[in-house]
Amino acid sequence: MSKFDDRALQYEYVAKYFKALAEPMRLKVLNALQDGEKNVSQLTEMSGGTQANVSKHLSLLAQHGLVKRESRGNCVYYSIADSSVYELCDLVCGQISNRMALEAEISKIFTDTQHATSQ
Repeated sequence: MSKFDDRALQYEYVAKYFKALAEPMRLKVLNALQDGEKNVSQLTEMSGGTQANVSKHLSLLAQHGLVKRESRGNCVYYSIADSSVYELCDLVCGQISNRMALEAEISKIFTDTQHATSQ
């Protein structure tokens, strides 16, 4: 994390940004937008959510500058406004993957040790 002045407003802003990403449906929507713009109907189908729910999440993502919207006739299309969010997600997903692999390795060692001592 970059160092910045110790002002509550900045910490609040960072916390709100991460909070916007801390919802599985929003992550699904962002993932669906990785390969290009989509309308709400397409995002609803891809995410498995309801139209109202997906619209609510898109609104919040737009408020935080993560997605942008463009009206075309009766349809609204959404796309990624800040592609660096994918770098952040890759970093976090990589860390989670490493942690899960380590936990699986520890679990296997523990299971193998228990199995060896019970024989």
